[in-house]
Amino acid sequence: MFDAFTDWKEEPLAIVADKAYGSAKIRQQIEDEGALAVIPSKSNAKKPIPHDKNLYAMRNIVERFFCKMKDMRRLATRFEKTAINFQNMIYMFAIRCWIN
Repeated sequence: MFDAFTDWKEEPLAIVADKAYGSAKIRQQIEDEGALAVIPSKSNAKKPIPHDKNLYAMRNIVERFFCKMKDMRRLATRFEKTAINFQNMIYMFAIRCWIN
């Protein structure tokens, strides 16, 4: 599943994910890519793995953007049939969020 996200033009410095992606296999794949895995350990982990709390907190900005985007019915149900029109609607939504 993670292999679909490893085709980078530029290698990332860090990959931020939630606890569901905290398995040793995924962490190893991220390390093999040369990036830092910023994934909190599950609460019942026997050996908790430390992570950068400040970098993980920045993930919230992206999460809130997608939550707001789902409130816009036109984007949530993908009224736009072509990919370029859908991308332009996302750009317009991002501009609207930035202005407000």
